[in-house]
Amino acid sequence: MGSKIRLESRKRTAIRRNLLRWYRGNGRDLPWRRTSDPYCILIAEFMLQQTQVETVIPYYHRFLSRFPDVQSLASASQSDILKSWEGLGYYARARNLHRSARQIVEQHGGRVPDAYDNLAALPGFGPYTTSAVLSIAFNADHAVVDGNVKRVLCRIFGIFEGVEKELWGLAESLLPSGKAGAFNQALMELGATVCRPKSPDCTHCPLTRNCIAFRSGNPSSFPRKQNRKIRPHHTSGVGIVWCQGKVLIARRPEDGLLGGLWEFPSARQKARESLKSCCLRAIREATGVEAEIKSRFRKIKQAFTHFSVTIHAFQCTYQRGRTRPLGCKDVRWVLPEELPEYAFSRSGRKLADFLFEPDLSKV
Repeated sequence: MGSKIRLESRKRTAIRRNLLRWYRGNGRDLPWRRTSDPYCILIAEFMLQQTQVETVIPYYHRFLSRFPDVQSLASASQSDILKSWEGLGYYARARNLHRSARQIVEQHGGRVPDAYDNLAALPGFGPYTTSAVLSIAFNADHAVVDGNVKRVLCRIFGIFEGVEKELWGLAESLLPSGKAGAFNQALMELGATVCRPKSPDCTHCPLTRNCIAFRSGNPSSFPRKQNRKIRPHHTSGVGIVWCQGKVLIARRPEDGLLGGLWEFPSARQKARESLKSCCLRAIREATGVEAEIKSRFRKIKQAFTHFSVTIHAFQCTYQRGRTRPLGCKDVRWVLPEELPEYAFSRSGRKLADFLFEPDLSKV
């Protein structure tokens, strides 16, 4: 075992028994827990990365209705997949899911691999996702360690600062052979619903008799909270360009932030650059078009994982220039009523929706 903590057989047995018994009576009835289909479980695991269960459930149902099996997902266009993913965020997950589906069809005959090395070789499959799919879909003996599991383990064993390798070792040592799927889900469920970051519900926890943090009288102090880094803040200019009743949209490069999504041309404001100049530069550098600003449109704030941004959008009219994709993947003139057909980021969708307010679609 990779852990320095010596785990007595009696304690290990008690943790397994009590946790599994608790899960059988208290686990939430979630749609991906009603199936043994590896494809459905794979979809759920991708969606659940850094996203709350309540947010995922409607997306999960809609996505499987649109792409019911790995073949339909593999044959779909990236645009269709991103449209189905729109609003869920972290769009690299959708792109990796698409690439993985194609590899599963091309290299594994359309069957989700049940061998660790084969699954881990697919795009987007790190140690957690690989182990989660194998244990839940195939009941293979692989431990999982996500944020919830880390917190539970740190509190049970009184660890203030969890070392990743040590926590994986503890999870592996606790794993009951032949019951990995249920045990992993039980451990994650406990962290999500009972052993919460703030105000843990110790009165309903099945592991208090084995928990060092509970005995300390201050379980919330485990693990020690890391100092949050200050997120940089940026300002962007966005141009909503009109010509003969149509509006100009650009598709972002497929890799990178919001890759493959459509947007109104945008650019980050440079030092000592006015917002209007930033907006016009964004239009020119992305599409080759020269435009004239008519009016200020909307200001939107959006937070990403590592930074936040304030977006200043302007209503513009086309002046001259041949429309072509320069700093983008594709560029199109579309009618406002066609915008719902395209996948936008959350802020882009807000701007698109604002265009349908009275008198705002005309400049």
